[in-house]
Amino acid sequence: MIMPNKRPSSDAERRGLAMTLGTTRHSPMPEITRFYGIIIKLFFGDHPPPHFHAVYGERNALFDIETLEMIEGDLPPRAKKLVSEWATEYQADL
Repeated sequence: MIMPNKRPSSDAERRGLAMTLGTTRHSPMPEITRFYGIIIKLFFGDHPPPHFHAVYGERNALFDIETLEMIEGDLPPRAKKLVSEWATEYQADL
């Protein structure tokens, strides 16, 4: 068990820490960034087509990485525009 304020000393402890931080396949998707109340998440090896998730309050959407089109979900127009602008800037990194 990892104690508070103690660095993991073994590979097993580090793997346990990774699971705690949400980096396993069956845990929440890793966050890429947050801006203006929008959370961008990306799960590597998720179902095709390659996409990222945008969460804004109770609303969710999937955006195709190649075309940057919203392929599923519902976001208010302003949030959709902000996500599209962000995605255009970072498309090569995605």
